[in-house]
Amino acid sequence: MTILSTPNPAAVESSFPPISEAVIGVATSHLRDILSIAIEHAPERAAVVVFDTRCPLAAALTQAYRRCLPTATFIDFDAVDAEVVLAAFVPLAPGDLVILIQSTNFRLEAFRLRVELFKRALKVIEHPHLSRMVGLEAGYYIDSLAYNPDYYRVVGYALKARIDSARRGVVDSGGEQLVFDSPFEPAKLNIGDYSDMKNVGGQFPIGEVFTEAQDLEAVNGRVRIFVFGDTQFHVNKPAQPITLVIAKGRVSEVINSTPDFDQVLANIRAAEGEVWLRELGFGMNRAFSQDRFVSDIGSYERMCGIHLSLGAKHGVYNKAAIKRADARFHIDVFAVTNAVTLDECVVYRDGAWQV
Repeated sequence: MTILSTPNPAAVESSFPPISEAVIGVATSHLRDILSIAIEHAPERAAVVVFDTRCPLAAALTQAYRRCLPTATFIDFDAVDAEVVLAAFVPLAPGDLVILIQSTNFRLEAFRLRVELFKRALKVIEHPHLSRMVGLEAGYYIDSLAYNPDYYRVVGYALKARIDSARRGVVDSGGEQLVFDSPFEPAKLNIGDYSDMKNVGGQFPIGEVFTEAQDLEAVNGRVRIFVFGDTQFHVNKPAQPITLVIAKGRVSEVINSTPDFDQVLANIRAAEGEVWLRELGFGMNRAFSQDRFVSDIGSYERMCGIHLSLGAKHGVYNKAAIKRADARFHIDVFAVTNAVTLDECVVYRDGAWQV
């Protein structure tokens, strides 16, 4: 069923052409796998799809979901009042599904959609900020939705086991080494297996295992980064990699910086006084690489390789030295990754995980 699916004339029009039928077919195949394998959505369960028509990628994903979920309720966010959207969630029972296809990010006053939907024990698939990815990037994004449980679940759990038992880790970024001379926090998984989790679903694409040093001050050395998240949450790729010098878990020096990156660091220092390095992310999504990227930092975060976070904010792990109320920034940066070792075992080389 569709509710008021006529596009709003005020919706943002893209100058890029619609995505081809062949690519929509690929998206349909990937989404079927996500729905059946990762989300375990049963055809007899209710589903609500809230979408907009502001960019080609949002339109393509909406078409693909229509093919996967022919009995679902589809709601054009721009064609109805907020009350209509909220009312569509009321009849849903725990275990039913909500899908959010967003060119930007849906705003419903103080209602934080994914959080509130999870509180109701609903399954959620969220595709935000799609308008940031056009042309070739839209195709890369669709490729990133491919779900192979034999890869994500086998490699993901193997990485977690290695991380959780390691006493030390090293990221080699082409002549520079960043040393984690500390055991790691218990690794968290974003691999499409929700069997041991309270909530089912989240933001897509997926593909990540992440942790951080138990002792943040035991992180020292240098790391070369080739991409960072800028002040507009876009992927910013400088002409040459930027080298971060890390001393006792903080950025102490920057080599080959750019004005945009200087602004990121200035913003962090203005709010927090210093620049902590926290998250150590093991990205697993093979659709994204150093040369194959999308402009949305939240999507690109799953890139196959290492990403780190700058700033004191990390909602998953608590540290006594960092007051949660004072932590404001979590900026993703992506390391040139030649190799990664945990203890004496090489777990990443030649662009792939070796576990």
